[in-house]
Amino acid sequence: MSGTGSGTTTSGRAWHNWAGNITARPVREVVPASVEELSAAVREAAEDGLRVKAVGTGHSFTAAAATDGVMIRPDLLTGIRGIDRDAMTVTVEAGTPLKRLNVALAREGLSLTNMGDIMEQTVSGAISTGTHGTGRESGSLAAQVTALELVTADGSVLTCSREENADVFAAARVGLGALGIVTAVTFAVEPVFLLAAREEPMPLDRVLAEFDQLWAENEHFEFYWFPHTGNTNTKRNNRSAGPKRPVSQVRGWLEDEFLSNGVFQVANWVGRAVPATVPSIARISSRALSARAYTDIPYKVFTSPRRVRFVEMEYAVPRAALVDTLRELKAMVDRSPLRVSFPVEVRTAPADDITLSTASGRDSAYIAVHMFKGTPHRAYFTAAERIFTAHDGRPHWGKVHTRDADYLAETYPRFAEFTALRNRLDPDRRFQNDYLRRVLGS
Repeated sequence: MSGTGSGTTTSGRAWHNWAGNITARPVREVVPASVEELSAAVREAAEDGLRVKAVGTGHSFTAAAATDGVMIRPDLLTGIRGIDRDAMTVTVEAGTPLKRLNVALAREGLSLTNMGDIMEQTVSGAISTGTHGTGRESGSLAAQVTALELVTADGSVLTCSREENADVFAAARVGLGALGIVTAVTFAVEPVFLLAAREEPMPLDRVLAEFDQLWAENEHFEFYWFPHTGNTNTKRNNRSAGPKRPVSQVRGWLEDEFLSNGVFQVANWVGRAVPATVPSIARISSRALSARAYTDIPYKVFTSPRRVRFVEMEYAVPRAALVDTLRELKAMVDRSPLRVSFPVEVRTAPADDITLSTASGRDSAYIAVHMFKGTPHRAYFTAAERIFTAHDGRPHWGKVHTRDADYLAETYPRFAEFTALRNRLDPDRRFQNDYLRRVLGS
């Protein structure tokens, strides 16, 4: 499944992320066909005095991958390098989209343990920014990584795991592109299993009153609260012995495509044009999806299409602070003139041991706020961020935030460990950009 062909270099052209809120103009783009070609591109950039950044599918809302130097596109570094059924691991090229990985693993009778709610990103982009789903005991994608290969600032190839270069492994699983360019990722996998999904509306007051119980009773619990209403839609995913009972094609199209994407898109167009209609639209939207239950393989349960474009801010707060944080967010929206047409997404993750993971060292709850693309979002995000940071929130590395190195050093106990490693691996800041300068310091 490995990518084939020869690497290509093109003169720089404007690059935009998925949401359209970030633009970069690199001097040149390189599409290496091998790790050796990638290493050569890094060395050549150093000779030319240029910075280097790798970019995936552009699903980050921050400028984490933006550069005015050399942009590496890993489009040819795709496919599975190998499956070790004794160790139950899969090693995959860094540019492989999660969608392709999930399908390939299922074909082999294997699966990741947990995943986020979309699968368009590359594996390297997803882990580097801390992409996560929701789980009582199973963590982010990066927490499922058992080994990494990356090209460092001098063009050399470094492999790391718990046994080899363990200090690099601890940091590079969520490396922000600051330590090197990831070229391969080894994930822990398990035999493919079934998940029983139960989705149903529930009043927000009940969800918050019973949150600890809902979290404890389900392997994966999440919910969406619709601002301007007291309504949520909840989702509980738990392992099942079967039988497999997937969503029918007709119902899947009606609910996941027509309602959640098509009608929702139109509703957001109306709300953007006439903001006064947003509360009424929210009340209708919150009641549009009925309860449903289905059982399927993991990636068909965890992930869903997201075709309506938006910008997003997400913070991880200590799990114990979730209820208070969300009550404050609701009170802020209720008393403000804000008109918010997108639901607020709430998920959880257990503590992990990754240096700059948003769940590093603490059980975490994630609160994500969104605004429809093209709708002014600054006032909403600023007010939400004020609430999140008051609860020691950690911003998602790939989503809109205004935090800097001074703030982050206070909320990440191992922040200095990461920056010291960066000083060793990239003393000349070959992988620097404006975003890293802000969040890590110079």
